[in-house]
Amino acid sequence: MSSKPVYLAVYDTLADWETGHTTAHLARAGHGIRTVGPSTRPVRSIGGLRVQPDLALHEVRPEDGSLLILPGADLWDTGDELAPFARKAREFLDAGVPVAAICGATAGLAREGLLDDRAHTSAVSFYLAATGYGGGERYVDADAVTDGGLVTAGPTEPVAFAREIFRLLGVYEGEVLDAWYRLFHDSDAAAYAVLEKAGAA
Repeated sequence: MSSKPVYLAVYDTLADWETGHTTAHLARAGHGIRTVGPSTRPVRSIGGLRVQPDLALHEVRPEDGSLLILPGADLWDTGDELAPFARKAREFLDAGVPVAAICGATAGLAREGLLDDRAHTSAVSFYLAATGYGGGERYVDADAVTDGGLVTAGPTEPVAFAREIFRLLGVYEGEVLDAWYRLFHDSDAAAYAVLEKAGAA
């Protein structure tokens, strides 16, 4: 397991439900979570939660982290305010450090050109097509997709999003990863015994 922290981007209107499974289970597995805002001023999620960022975006360097997570937010679709986060994602990917984007953040990455050469998914294909990006042929109709160090998912798939991140970082693997997904996505009570046996419950 990497001793480097996972960076969670936070900004006004962030969809606070989209990364809860991911950050909770990463933290339980020993990964540090650092929140990154446009500045260190507090932001407010779409659910009204006030979040005090640990770091400002300009302070974040790819070599210091193990992953950058970009949640959805209304602001991804209302202007260029969050474009610096997409540019930071480019820095991470260029440095070989993975990025995970869900919901509206996928559109931000599309505008940045980061989905043109990677298999990816989002809410629906025409949502990304509206950005004018060049990666339409690489769109996959799936719950979540990982390619080239980039995880993407649509807004209704926070559990699949977490699954891909856990696989990417080696948090859970094989039958344990499968059991985790079955428990939290399908409410399969039998999966709990697998997690408990593995010490992951």
